Amino acid sequence: MKNRLKALRIEKGWSQGELASRLDVSRQTVNAIENERYDPSLPLAFAIARLFNRAIEEIFEE
Repeated sequence: MKNRLKALRIEKGWSQGELASRLDVSRQTVNAIENERYDPSLPLAFAIARLFNRAIEEIFEE
């Protein structure tokens, strides 16, 4: 699944570790999502959308 997570994270000036901490996941999970090797669960996708104040569709696409 394509996503804009890396671009949004960089806009905030956060490292992968900082984003992972804010989402209560591992840095490896953030890395895997950014590199499109892992699709987040629906609750995690909603948490990401809330954190960046965006609609899920603005972050993730098929």
